[in-house]
Order: sequence, then structure tokens, then C-alpha cells
Amino acid sequence: MTDPRDIGGPQQPLLKVRDLLKHFPIKGKGLPFGGKSAVRAVDGVSFDILKGETLGVVGESGCGKSTTARVLMQLIAQDSGELVFDGETVGSRALPLRQFRRQTQMVFQDSYSSLNPRMTIEDSIAFAPIVHGLASRTAITRARDLLARVGLQPERFAGRYPHELSGGQRQRVNIARALALEPRLVILDEAVSALDKSVEAQVLNLLLDLKQEFGLTYLFISHDLNVVRFISDRVLVMYLGQVVEIGSSDQVFDHPKHPYTRALLQSMPSTDPLQRTEVAPLAGDPPNPINPPSGCRFHTRCAHAQPLCSQRMPLFATDDSGHGVACLRYEPDSGVQFKEQSAVEVSV
Repeated sequence: MTDPRDIGGPQQPLLKVRDLLKHFPIKGKGLPFGGKSAVRAVDGVSFDILKGETLGVVGESGCGKSTTARVLMQLIAQDSGELVFDGETVGSRALPLRQFRRQTQMVFQDSYSSLNPRMTIEDSIAFAPIVHGLASRTAITRARDLLARVGLQPERFAGRYPHELSGGQRQRVNIARALALEPRLVILDEAVSALDKSVEAQVLNLLLDLKQEFGLTYLFISHDLNVVRFISDRVLVMYLGQVVEIGSSDQVFDHPKHPYTRALLQSMPSTDPLQRTEVAPLAGDPPNPINPPSGCRFHTRCAHAQPLCSQRMPLFATDDSGHGVACLRYEPDSGVQFKEQSAVEVSV
């Protein structure tokens, strides 16, 4: 069934992100001549989110995942770069922020601080539709319907306050609240990482059902690579504020190209006691985002780095299958090579 809000056609990406830049300026006594510097949280990020897909985003803490999500949601403004939602530039006359935010919602990691402790559950869910012009009675009815849809009986939970619910129940409320404006894109920033595994599985299955029922598109951020593989159609890997690899879930997990992606996958814990990790796949801490390394930002931790890697930043190259990587090894005539590794097999 075609979404009546789909103005760009099914082949048009729902969201295009081009050269997104977000630096946070800092001041400090240790800076020479009293100068200014900045944390390069997001440094030239480009990718597409296709209609109806789940795009997983992975990377170490501090790589820029959450900042990217907040810029996409326009909770913070980018320094430069462009967001194009279904063919229209976000913030333009054709797509003002108010209209964009009706179609893009976000679920945060902390289920408790995301809710107003002084508002009942049904009021929290109904608040955004009322702000956007829906009648109060209609908004309350929608809130109760969504509560039932996420597995919480309205007669039991509608009048409760956030502190009266468990973490899993609060996250279900946050999902219902995100759906109250009937969005097309839902950004999930570590939305299940604070839940225990049994509740996490229930919420993941709920997200899959809701995606099918409401025709949603997800951007799913997580540290748990097993969860990312389970729920994602494509996977994007970030390192130090930049995209280093993107491809289908099978491509990234079974045939990773970037050395950083391989290290991430090799660090996944195994349930088999005979396959314990005895040597750390990646040594050292990520470089300082205030003063990142020249050239390829991963070369300081890469076992295959060569002199050129510290001198020239790799271009992001995408093959015919849509598998893209930012590594000099995959650039023609770069002269950078390293020994081929076997594919990392990951079972979920």
C-alpha cells in the first residue's frame, strides 16, 4: 500500500544525508595563545536511509552515533551539510521543521528521563498530537489505542505515572509516544540497551511488528552487534565522526572490508567456550576527536597501516552491490595492500 505522504516515489530515499558536519567548540587554558578548538563529533557524514528499511548504526562510544541522530532529528543544528527528506530539503519553505518533526520521531535510551514525571502515561502520549492541532479527546483516544498496541492495557496503565512502571513498560510507552504523530521515520538511539535480555527480545519483536503494521522506517543505533544483525537490513559503521563502511547486514557481518569493522566483529563475545578471544582484536583507545590523526583516522590503530595511510584520507568507494568502504586498499592504484583475512562468521 502506497503511503499518501510519499511524494518522491518508492525509489526515492526517505532521508538523504550529505556532508553533515557538527563540531562542538571548546575553550581551555591549555590551548596555545588562548585559541579555540572543537570536538569533531560528526565530520562529513553522508548516507541514505531507504524507505521501509532498518538501517543499523554501530561503532565505539564517542564515534558520533548519537550526535548524528540528534542532528537528523534537528534537536541540534548542523554546522553544515544537507538533510533531504523524501526529495525536500529539511528546514526549507517546502518542508519546515514543524512538518518534518511530525514525520520523524525518536526513542531514547533512558526510558525514565524521556518522560515527564508529572504527567500520566496517556497525557504524555497525547501531548504531541495536541500540540500539533489534534483535539484533546481524539488525542487521548489515540493514546489509549497505542498503549493497547504496544502491549499495555489502557485501563491499567493510562492513568499511571512513569515511576510506577518498569523499564520495559516505560520504553513501550516511549515507543507509543513516538508513533502518536504517525511518523514515517523513527530513530532508535540505544532503545533496548538498558533492558534485560528477556524484555529486550519482546521489545525487538514489537518493533518489527510495528514496522510492518505502520509502514515505518528505522534508524537503529546500538552497541550490541547481535541485536543489530537481527533487526537491520543494512548496517553503517562509524569511527571518529566518519562513516567507514556501509552495506547490507550480510555483507558487513559476513564479508567486512574495513579493518575497523573486522575488529568490531572479532570482539563479539562467543557463547562457545572453545572459541574464546585470547588476543584483543584492537589495541589502544580512539584518538582525540579534538585533534584527529591526519589521513585515514584509523591508521594509528590499524595493523595493516602503511605510510600513505597517514598522509591521505581515503575516498568512500561503493561497489555495484551497494557495499561501500573508506579504505585506501579499495582505491585503484593507491598502492596500499594488506594480507587478505578470512570472512568473519557471526551467528545470531
